[in-house]
This record gives sequence, structure tokens and C-alpha cells, in this order.
Amino acid sequence: MPNSTVTAPTVKIEAKQGAAEAEILTPQAVEFLASLSAQFEAERQQLLAARIARGQALRQGRLYDFLPETASVRQGDWRVAPIPSDIQDRRTEITGPVDRKMVINALNSGANVYMADFEDSTAPTWRNLIDGQVNLRDAVRREISFASPEGKQYRLNDKTAVLFVRPRGWHLPEKHFLVQGQPISGSLFDFGLYFFHNVEALRSRGTGPYFYLPKMESHREARLWNSVFNFAQDALGVPRGTIRATVLIETLPAAFEMDEILFELKDHSAGLNCGRWDYIFSFIKKFSYREDLALPDRSTITMDRHFLKSYVELLIETCHRRGIHAMGGMAAQIPIKQDPVANDAAMERVRQDKLREVKAGHDGTWVAHPGLVPVAKSVFDEYMPGPNQIARRNPGIQIKAADLLAVPDGDITRKGLEMNIDIGLRYLAAWLDGLGCVPIYNLMEDAATAEISRAQLWQWAHHAGKMTDGITIDVPVVQATIPVILDRIKQELGEQRFAASKFTEAGKLFEQMTAAKEMPDFLTSIAYQSID
Repeated sequence: MPNSTVTAPTVKIEAKQGAAEAEILTPQAVEFLASLSAQFEAERQQLLAARIARGQALRQGRLYDFLPETASVRQGDWRVAPIPSDIQDRRTEITGPVDRKMVINALNSGANVYMADFEDSTAPTWRNLIDGQVNLRDAVRREISFASPEGKQYRLNDKTAVLFVRPRGWHLPEKHFLVQGQPISGSLFDFGLYFFHNVEALRSRGTGPYFYLPKMESHREARLWNSVFNFAQDALGVPRGTIRATVLIETLPAAFEMDEILFELKDHSAGLNCGRWDYIFSFIKKFSYREDLALPDRSTITMDRHFLKSYVELLIETCHRRGIHAMGGMAAQIPIKQDPVANDAAMERVRQDKLREVKAGHDGTWVAHPGLVPVAKSVFDEYMPGPNQIARRNPGIQIKAADLLAVPDGDITRKGLEMNIDIGLRYLAAWLDGLGCVPIYNLMEDAATAEISRAQLWQWAHHAGKMTDGITIDVPVVQATIPVILDRIKQELGEQRFAASKFTEAGKLFEQMTAAKEMPDFLTSIAYQSID
């Protein structure tokens, strides 16, 4: 079967075509994707260029601050559109990739919401993306089933979680789908296919096309999404406002534009979420050039640190003032079946994290494993008896720019250096092999893990981070440590498993990114060239 098939005058699909593609990439769906790209690609490119310009302004000393030109939006007395009835209560949400077994287990998990993720927990191979769209289509119609190699059967329960979908961020292309010779936006590809195939089936079942929007850096990027939503709804004859979207506040610049982002998506908003791991990565990346803003070991960057606590408080008050959900962050722990004592300790950490969130005022929270749903849910059940606590206000809160930019103090240690390399390599090797959601050291990790790891390594190496053992980190120190960690992994896995993995390729990528004169914006953008 050929690798390249022309399916429309302006569209070229550079991937093998099979039964799944025939079901998902119908002529009508392809035409819809092409129309989205033709309408919005130029603006997407302008906004990506604006990110670069803003980064250059940072280097010239212009720190992030609340925008004076949008003060009237922040001060205005407005609210977002009323919340649909099926997502009034979002106390526990589970996230994960879009493989068939995961989709069934997550929808059956007892969580209120399942966020099916085409972004950080899915390696964007063509096969993963197309099969993921098939799986979600079947799930929406309650036709999905799965049989394991051992013969275990998986089907949907009568009551399932409400489905949200997270497309890729604005910065990512879909290299297999070319419109007028250029790759379509990964955002538009993921959103467009899910919306096109499922909007009517969702509406007929009393729900709707609900989304999570990642990695945005400004309200102008939210405005683009709103335009996409209006265009898509009009094109398919769906009433405007049918789509609802929760925005992940997971970049530092977006934290200064929360009101504005909600305002731009006002008729389509489903609130904001504290995407805390990517937020930490964004803080490191945006100030990668500043020696005085380098962060200590990632294990010490906890949610009680001032810059994170301030970000949480601002998000909750902003959402509640506008009448919408303020969602908490991810608990990445997974059950430790082989060690009951360690498992109890892990579940207690989850409980304490969720207790902090519900007491702070969050209306719900995230978990990464079905085994954590009862833990998180029990905490919110106890402290949030209603469907949400949007009516809870803290109008006296006054978060300043300095609060969001406060750098936590702490040490850089040899253990921290090696842990960044170890976790980053394990995740990246799995990602290159097509897995986007990986259990590492009893945590369910996604792409934010590798991003934090390699960003810290770059910042320490290029700003002479000094470890507690007296050694100063530079590029040669990092590059000399990578093969040491790879050897440890090889000893753990054995020669055969190690050779069958992508660890060697992951090590080379880490070395290259550490040595780069400028920190690469996204590891996944670079590694994307190495997957099919």
C-alpha cells in the first residue's frame, strides 16, 4: 500500500492508509480539516511569532506583568455562560491516553470526567492518533469493547464519566496531513476530527463536545480557539456555545491573563485548570537565560511554595468571580500493589494533596490512575457537599506580579541532577517507542516530566549551577552523567531489553539539547521528527 495518498486537491496525507483511516479520514472530514487550516493557519503562525517576540522582550528586561490594555476586562463585572448540567459536578477527573483499554477503564473508573488526551500522555504517532479517534468515536456511541491477550473482556458500564478531549497545543504540527503543502496544526487536526465525527452523537445523548486546551500563552490564543469553535459550529449547523472548553493555565505568561482568557472564551468556557507540572516547566523555560531565576531540585518545588500558592489562589478567585470551575492539578501516584506500606504512604500523599486543593477552593481535581479515584473523591465528598464551590469567594486576595515571579530557594544536589537525567531518559525512550503515559518510580508520568528534567539540566549547565557536593554543573558534567545513568538502566533491564528500547536515541537527544546554545522550546517538537 503506498505511503502517500492524495485525497483532495489541497490535501496530501503522507501515511499508510488502512481501514481505520478510511473510517476517520472520510472525504467530508478531510474537507472540514482543510477548511479549518485554510481559515486559521495564518493567524496561528502570527501568534507563534508573537511568542518569540515576547521572549525577546523578556531578554531585554521586560518581565511579565498584568496587561494595562486589558485592565477593563479584569475590572469588569461579567460572567461566563451558564454551566451545562452534565458538568456541574467535576469533583474527580481522570486523565490518560486514547488507547482502547484506557478509554474504557477511564470511563468506567467512577470519576466524574475522563479527559482523553491527544497531547502530553499520547506520543503522536500516526497510528496512535487515528486509532485514538476510532476509539473515541466508538466510546461516544457506546460501541467500544476490548479483549486483552489473556481473554479478558472490557465494556462500558451503564454509568460512565463525561468525556473531555485534549488536542495538542498550538505549537505542534501534524506532519502527516498537509494542506497546501504545509502541515496542518496538530490542534486543528485533533479537535477537527473529534468534533466532526461526534458532535451530533454527543448532543443526542444529552452532553456535548467538551475540550481541554493546553499550552496557551495569551488571551489572543484563546481568541483564536473561540474563532475556531464558532467556525466549526457554523460549518456543521450546530448552535454556537455548544462547545465547552477548560483552559489549562500551564504557562507562566497565561497566569497573567486568566481573566482575559475566560473573557475570550466566554460563551464556550468551562473554566481553568492548574496544570502545575507544565507550569513549573514554563517557569524554568521562560527564564532559562537568567542565572538568578534558576530553580532548585524539582523534588523541593511543592505547591506550598509562594509562586505556586499565589498562582493557585489567583486562578480560583478569578474563576469563581466569573461563575465557572477552578480545577486542581494532577495526582500522578499509582497504586503500589507489591508493597502495602509504600502504597499506604502514597495514598496518604494523594489525600493530603487533595485536601489542600478542596480547602483552597478548587471545584475538582485530577488523578492519573483509576485506583486514585476513590481517594480523591472521598476528600471532595467530605469537604465539598455541593456539586462545586463556585459560590465561594475570596475577594480580598491581592496577587501581584512579584508573587507569581517569586523564585523558591533551595539546593541543587547530585541526586537531583541524576534524577532529572534518569526520569527524563526513561520517559523519552518510551515516548520514542510510541508510549506517552509511562509509570516511572510509582508515578504515572507524561511529557511534562521530560520537559522539566531537560529544562532544569539546561539551565543548571548553562548557568553554572553548584551542587551541594561542591561540583559546578556545566555541559560536560551533564553529558558525562548521561552514560552513567544509561548504564544503570541497562544493568536494571538487562542487555536484551535495553537493546530493544530507544534509550540510546534518548540519550543522544538529551546530550544535544543540553549542549544547545539556546534552550529548545519543546522537547516533543524535536523528538517528533524521530517517530512515524
